Amino acid sequence: MEINEIRSLTDDQLTDELNKTYRELMNLRFRAATNQLVDTNEPRRTRKDIARLLTVMRERNITVN
Repeated sequence: MEINEIRSLTDDQLTDELNKTYRELMNLRFRAATNQLVDTNEPRRTRKDIARLLTVMRERNITVN
């Protein structure tokens, strides 16, 4: 997910997307532990998506206050 896509989401959508991405990362970790992971870079990309989501949420929190 690109930063422009993330910035276009509402606050509720950001929260939902963050929860979904955390669940996806957990599933990727289980698949990696059982050697069922095809693309080994997928967990890294997912962690970066989480960081982007958290960054946008933090930016919005700062500008509101």
